[in-house]
Amino acid sequence: MKGGALRSPRSIRHSGKRLSEIVAAHERFVRGEEGGVRADLSGADLSKAELVRANLTFANLQGANLEGANLYDAKLAAADLSKANLRRADLRKADLTEANLNGANLTEAKVGGAELFRSDLRLAILRLADFGAANFREAQVAGADFLGANLTTSILRETNLEGADLSGADLSTTLLPRGYKLPGQP
Repeated sequence: MKGGALRSPRSIRHSGKRLSEIVAAHERFVRGEEGGVRADLSGADLSKAELVRANLTFANLQGANLEGANLYDAKLAAADLSKANLRRADLRKADLTEANLNGANLTEAKVGGAELFRSDLRLAILRLADFGAANFREAQVAGADFLGANLTTSILRETNLEGADLSGADLSTTLLPRGYKLPGQP
């Protein structure tokens, strides 16, 4: 990965606690177990964090710096990632169902095969991101900037694309909403 090695959750601290402890308590919270506490990682510096398959469902990651983080196959359903920095993050196969990514920066992120069903991507910066085979059904994308993004084989059915900037995005094999006409098409 560009710019150095990934960081272990044991080596990252936020609000006086190790990230590994915060994630473990959060996983207990998600399972409804005793001692579980919802993760509040708002504003945390989690750049280059190694979070493969982490369960961060319902976590508060608002404004967190996750630049270059590895969130491959992570569970982020209903997580608040609004205004988070996810530049060059690996979100392949992540579950972002109903996640709040409003105003998030996913420039050059790898999001292939991710589940973005009903997620909020309003005003998100998605430039040059790879969304190959991602599911955007019923996602909110008004004001999202997909400039140069790869959307090959992604699912945009049942997604209102009004107000989204799809210029330069590869839509050649994208499943677009029924009757949707690309700008400049007759």
